[in-house]
Amino acid sequence: MRPEVQAFVTDGPLPDWDADEDEIDRRVRQLAAITRPVTAEEAGALAGCFGPDDCYGVAWTLLHLIETGPNPVLADRPAPNANEWHHTLWRRAANAGLVADETTA
Repeated sequence: MRPEVQAFVTDGPLPDWDADEDEIDRRVRQLAAITRPVTAEEAGALAGCFGPDDCYGVAWTLLHLIETGPNPVLADRPAPNANEWHHTLWRRAANAGLVADETTA
């Protein structure tokens, strides 16, 4: 795993809307430092970095970065109580025909 990805993953999930501006800016800079495409290993690790909300749109940037890697990132449908971003990744993969989803088949 490249150092830029490891640094982002090590810092954990994205902060929520209550985080201070400096923290959000720091995480945005970390994401911007990661060149595309990501590897399957990196995409899987990054998928664990979604926070509780969209972090002022930063979560969308993370999702798009993850999708530059080999798809699908998630091999199984997320559990009902999984992070909303995992459900979004799954729905997008299902809509693209990358995974078989019994609700869309």
